[in-house]
Amino acid sequence: MNRRVAIVGGGAAGFFLAINLKEMCPQLEVTIIEGGNRVLRKVEISGGGRCNVTNSFEDVGNLREVYPRGHRLMGRLFKQFDHRSAFQWFERRGVALVVQEDHCVFPRSQDAHTIIRLFQSEARRLGVIVKTGCKVQHLDELAAYDYICITTGGQPRAEGLSWLGQELAEPVPSLFTLSIGDEGLTRLTGLVIAHAQAMIPGTKLRASGPLLITHWGMSGPCILKLSSYAARHLHDAGYKSPLLVNWLGIDENEAMAVVGDMMRQWPQKLVTTVAPQPLQQRLWAYLAGKALGNRAAQAPWGSLNAKEQRRLASVLTTDDYRITGRAPHRDEFVTCGGVALSAVNPQSLESRTRPGLFFAGEVLDIDGITGGFNFQAAWTTAYTVAQSIASRQ
Repeated sequence: MNRRVAIVGGGAAGFFLAINLKEMCPQLEVTIIEGGNRVLRKVEISGGGRCNVTNSFEDVGNLREVYPRGHRLMGRLFKQFDHRSAFQWFERRGVALVVQEDHCVFPRSQDAHTIIRLFQSEARRLGVIVKTGCKVQHLDELAAYDYICITTGGQPRAEGLSWLGQELAEPVPSLFTLSIGDEGLTRLTGLVIAHAQAMIPGTKLRASGPLLITHWGMSGPCILKLSSYAARHLHDAGYKSPLLVNWLGIDENEAMAVVGDMMRQWPQKLVTTVAPQPLQQRLWAYLAGKALGNRAAQAPWGSLNAKEQRRLASVLTTDDYRITGRAPHRDEFVTCGGVALSAVNPQSLESRTRPGLFFAGEVLDIDGITGGFNFQAAWTTAYTVAQSIASRQ
């Protein structure tokens, strides 16, 4: 009889594993078992419905920058299947991809259903069995299978993974927006600052990129990256923490030079009416008010004394806020934590304690920042498991 493989979880990693395994070993019986009524739901909503399948990695000098957890393992696994491999994999199967200026890679159709249709058609073509509405609660339920692959994605609590009987890293949210208790800031909802930096004082945790001001606080790539880097730190702090923002991404000496240039160019103009570029005037009026108080609306640029100049430079580079929590709605799609990497063989992703049990995707303690890095981790780990099983046939 042909050997049987159960893949628990009908998401991105599960389908990618199943398709590659059937291509490598057509004789295997491969079954995807999904607890919900629909497969590939996360793929459908990812990237605003466009599906950010990977990243060009063009600006990535060290994988630690984009994989706060699991960068060493990803570096090892990239030797057999990396972002270039993923790009070629999709294009060979008829999905044209485009690389954006921010290095994110999307299907040219800008539609996640392009990826979903590909996965489903390839699974049908290869004879992958797909079962939905079948929730697995114990590994013993899968005793009829020769190999078991867990691709269930991230879980909000460790109890959701306890049935696996593996060493776990406590799951906590990653990639979330921040609530900021500052009415002056939140009145600026909708403003995007293109080259901001955000950091948690007293730590080395910092991130840069576009920052979006929202009605609850801050979002955008800069904040999402910081939340990923600081996921455990913020969890342990109860999502209460100081936050510093550098609005121009420059140091204090450069900020002093900016203030000096404004004084020379606009000596007669009121500070609040002319903003240093590229800051929006509304944001600048708010920041100047923080730095100078009531005098901001009355003082011409040319009247500033040395102390006031330093205050303006400081609000541009180390503007302080208080994080009061995560965003008021449950918008996280990623968790850090899951099956501990020490619990699996780094070459095969097989359990060290239960032979024949494999893990791929976000169920592992691997997570990336926003930008296609989590899907790339799904493709890389799924391909690794497929190759590991195929090599034993």
